[in-house]
Amino acid sequence: MKLIGISGALSGSKTAHMVAQVLHTAKFINPHIETELIDLKDYDVEFMRGYALSTYNEDTVTVVNKILKADSLVIGTPIYQASISGCLKNLLDLLPEYAFDKKTVGFITTAGSEKYFLVGEYHLRPIIQFFGGILPSRNVFVPDDSFNDESEIVDKLILKRIQGLAKEILELSHEKK
Repeated sequence: MKLIGISGALSGSKTAHMVAQVLHTAKFINPHIETELIDLKDYDVEFMRGYALSTYNEDTVTVVNKILKADSLVIGTPIYQASISGCLKNLLDLLPEYAFDKKTVGFITTAGSEKYFLVGEYHLRPIIQFFGGILPSRNVFVPDDSFNDESEIVDKLILKRIQGLAKEILELSHEKK
């Protein structure tokens, strides 16, 4: 089984650390799974223009194909202006309608204020459902004060929630096989 993590941020490192923490936890729970982090700041994903995927640059094609080949995914995004990041929305616009069909897709979000903790539920959840994704019952919001100066998560309750998310992603992915 291949679990792909997507870090949907072009600046900072909190989002990548959150997603990596989910991948690391999943790998700890089941050492036999394969994990990979797609950090969007490491790729030149082109802006969606409505053309066939083959007309986009190599990075764009590579990222979309990795997502399509994944068995399960975890998506991480900061919340900007009460919405998911623009680079993540652009990536989602590039995906075909069946991109998450029967795949378990969890998400983890962060924001500067706890008042945005439901943005993922009201914005990202419907997008994942549109693509046919199976959502875990729990997803994780990580407030800014849960990180140390190196952007690592230090809040034990948040780490426990991440463990629950990783475990449920693996359980739901296993049930489909």
